[in-house]
This record gives sequence, C-alpha cells and structure tokens, in this order.
Amino acid sequence: MELTLTTPAMLFPALSLLLLAYTNRFLAVASVIRQLHAQIKNAPIHFRQELQSLRHRVSLIKHMQGLGVLSLFFCVLCMFLLFAGWVEAGKLVFGIALLLMLASLALSVREIQLSGDALNLHLKDLEDQ
Repeated sequence: MELTLTTPAMLFPALSLLLLAYTNRFLAVASVIRQLHAQIKNAPIHFRQELQSLRHRVSLIKHMQGLGVLSLFFCVLCMFLLFAGWVEAGKLVFGIALLLMLASLALSVREIQLSGDALNLHLKDLEDQ
C-alpha cells in the first residue's frame, strides 16, 4: 500500500466535523445539566436517573473528544513522518490514527444510545402524567 501525504490529510475535514459534532453534543448536555440544576431543588428524586445518565454521557463525550483529538494528532504526526521519508513509521502511525477514530466513533454510538434513553425517560414521565 502506498501512503502519501494526501492520505492522512483527507481525514482533516472529517475530523474537524466530527469534533464540531462532539462539541455540539457536549454543549447540549451542558445546557440540560444547567436546566436541571435550576429545577432540581423542587423535585430531587425525579431527576436521579437523568443525573446518572448525564454524568455518564459527559464522561463519554470527554473521551470521544479526547480520542478524536488524538486521532488528529496522529494524522499530523503521520504526515510529518511521511514528509521526513519514514514511510513505514508513517503507515503505523496512520493505522493508530484510524483506530483512535474508530474508538471515538464507537463511544459516539454509545452516547447516542444513552441520549435516546434519556429522552425516553422524559416521554415516560409525560405519559405518566
């Protein structure tokens, strides 16, 4: 397999959009947490499951972002290695970058599942009323 400087560079737009999406998810969760903080003094027991879910989602998003940034770091390192003429090392580092991106995407799938579960809690609450 031939690996040129353009191969890891093609991941830059994807990684940028991925990190933007992760940041938007983080901001959405942060907004929910702030709203809950304002409401929780009225009915603390009602929000217990949602708080656990939010804590877990914040952790997942933090790890998603970290893995995404590491993937970008390894893409840049790969480009440097290829530029320096170290093709085999560049291939190895590019493989690591791809694995990091896969891990980040896997965590993203899990966070989306938790997000759906949290919305179902709200729907269940509305049905119970």
